[in-house]
Amino acid sequence: MNERARLPLPLWLVCRLLMLSVFAVVPVALQAQQPAPSPAPDPAQQPAPAASAPAEATPATDAQQPAPPAAEAAPAPATAQAPAAAPEAAQPQPAPATKAKGIVADKEEAGGITEDELKQMLVGKELYLRGAYLGDTLNFNEHGQPIGHPNAGSWTLSGVQIEKIRITKHKVELDGARYGLHFLGALPNEDASKAVDRVKITPKKKVLRITIDREQVVKPKKDKEKDKKGDKAAKEKSGKRVVEMGTQASVEDDADKTPEEQVKASIEKAPEGDRPADAKSLTTTTSPAHATAVLREALAHIFSDGVDDQVRASMPQFWKLYFQAQAAGVDYRPTGANILRSSAVEKQARVVTSLAPESNDFAQASGIAGRALYRAVIGADGRPTEVAVVRPIGFGLDENAVTAIGKATFEPGLKGGQPVAEVLDLAVMFRIYSKRTSGTAEPERKKEEAPGPYTVQHPPTANSPYEQPK
Repeated sequence: MNERARLPLPLWLVCRLLMLSVFAVVPVALQAQQPAPSPAPDPAQQPAPAASAPAEATPATDAQQPAPPAAEAAPAPATAQAPAAAPEAAQPQPAPATKAKGIVADKEEAGGITEDELKQMLVGKELYLRGAYLGDTLNFNEHGQPIGHPNAGSWTLSGVQIEKIRITKHKVELDGARYGLHFLGALPNEDASKAVDRVKITPKKKVLRITIDREQVVKPKKDKEKDKKGDKAAKEKSGKRVVEMGTQASVEDDADKTPEEQVKASIEKAPEGDRPADAKSLTTTTSPAHATAVLREALAHIFSDGVDDQVRASMPQFWKLYFQAQAAGVDYRPTGANILRSSAVEKQARVVTSLAPESNDFAQASGIAGRALYRAVIGADGRPTEVAVVRPIGFGLDENAVTAIGKATFEPGLKGGQPVAEVLDLAVMFRIYSKRTSGTAEPERKKEEAPGPYTVQHPPTANSPYEQPK
């Protein structure tokens, strides 16, 4: 009894306590050996292959790597969905398709003319106005005919240089300057075009403005029977404004209106400065290419690139005789058999009245002065029957000289005591006048848009067949 009493605890109690301690230590040991759980991976940063690798690819024992808990396996489905977003980002945007369609539409509307094309045709070139029209503002219709009644002067005052171009739906606006030609006295065997000064005569603060009305491009009137068969959307769309492609002269139109009504509505909506000069004479077309062809023809009718045959054909006779002699490389000589030279007469013809042609404002402002030479046929009655320019001076002064010769009185040449027709050379001097040299203190004349002396239409002298300046 005493030995059993000294045992500290019964055996069965010790065994039970031992088993309880084992069960408490093993989970703690396993928890100490297990690595700390990593945070949930970010689908955007974690590589797809690592996230999609199966668990059995790297087997582990219970002691080395236990199975991952359920919380760690949750991110796997999210990682597997990440590659699916890439095809959506790579899809093409709709904007390029819309832009490409617009480019095609521009090409389909080709035939209209642009400012760049007109600049290549006109800007910086030495042009001439075929009609030799004067004034700082000139308006032409779509066929190149002048609107109104502009004064016409000498072709030597019709030099033009275009500097700016502006296109609207209803007209073309050209800004530039006018130039005068001053001849330097080329000999018959010399190139007269190289012995000419081209002098700017438009003042610095002014501009030569030329406008050309445009043929209007309209939409053809729609057939109402076809409209009834169409859907409602197409019918609503027919009443919308037409979008202008580039600078071509399309018109805001309603498909139910006539071309004339479309043009009238478009002009009423346009600013005052963009309206045509003569709206009543405008023609219409449904083809931009046709409108461009009409504009090109108008430009060719208004301007010439140099003194071509058409320009010469429009000149008065005394200039035609000059260019004919220039082409032949000789001085002008009349061809009549009964017309004698000065060396073949006993007494030469002479001027009875004074021969003092007027200058003009352009020549005075530009300091153009000098001597010019003309050749006239003086008939047996003492009247000039033909005059030609031999050494011109230009600047519209030759027209004044020929007019003065036609109004002068001559004494005919004599041969055998009888009056005969004779060729007579006449030298004419042009001077610069001022208050100091004129000898008179005339008040300063009011400047006009179209200076007067060379635009006055003097009636031709009786029996004088040569043409007067136009």
